Amino acid sequence: MTQLTLVIGNKNYSSWSLRPWLAMKQFGLEFNEIRIPLYNNEDFSLKIRQYSPSGKVPVLLHDTQTVWDSLAICEYLAETFPTLQWWPKDKAARALARSISAEMHSGFQNLRQNMPMNCRTKYPGKGLVSGVQQDIDHITSIWQESRQKFGNGGNLLFGNFTIADAFFAPVVLRFVTYDVQLDPISRNYVEAVWALPAMQEWIDSAKSETEIISKYEF
Repeated sequence: MTQLTLVIGNKNYSSWSLRPWLAMKQFGLEFNEIRIPLYNNEDFSLKIRQYSPSGKVPVLLHDTQTVWDSLAICEYLAETFPTLQWWPKDKAARALARSISAEMHSGFQNLRQNMPMNCRTKYPGKGLVSGVQQDIDHITSIWQESRQKFGNGGNLLFGNFTIADAFFAPVVLRFVTYDVQLDPISRNYVEAVWALPAMQEWIDSAKSETEIISKYEF
């Protein structure tokens, strides 16, 4: 099978890139990685347009296929490698996993805008403006429901790693960066995701980057 290639942005800032990257790493897929620093004047636009019809990251290249958008990439991979357990086996669990992944993909705008992903620094208490706590509360309720209903057999949302965990991984990084106060179930989940070897690999790489995007810094 032709080698997979994933085009991503800065690991320190690009939450969208983290999702398929983490899923591919966790499921043991071998792939090439092309990193294009975000918003690097016109250079970024020129480079990303070589790969992405949308002009955004991430992008998956496979044979003659180009797949963009993090959720579309993960769904494509689930179809391409069906022997891997990308979604929970149980129908009810799978329905919940798909629902919360889609909601994470399109929602929680207050959290996204006011607590941007930034792996290499700490901003305790920053960004907690109107609406953000509501997003935090809803996310933790999702984590609690998933863990309590379907979390037996492991420390992640549905026990073992699934696409749903990949989609909430950037939130885990945000909660650590901004020192968000959490209930015990949510705190344990954050610790479990943070401890994943692939997550640690991403964080280590993010900390070695030198680019600074001022709008993602306080």
